[in-house]
Amino acid sequence: MEEMEFYDVKSKAKFKTTEYEIRKKDVKGKPRFFAVAAAPKPGTHECWRVVGAEKAKELMK
Repeated sequence: MEEMEFYDVKSKAKFKTTEYEIRKKDVKGKPRFFAVAAAPKPGTHECWRVVGAEKAKELMK
């Protein structure tokens, strides 16, 4: 997968990673795609980033 930049709200820092997954959620009745990565610091939280529909389809291949 290509490298993406995420923002960790808890540590208030940006980070780049190639280890993420694409998830689809319905928001207000419409499908939205998100890239979800584990936070770089030890913990159990995830960092989410909105991804466009076309980009998500490309990354899911």
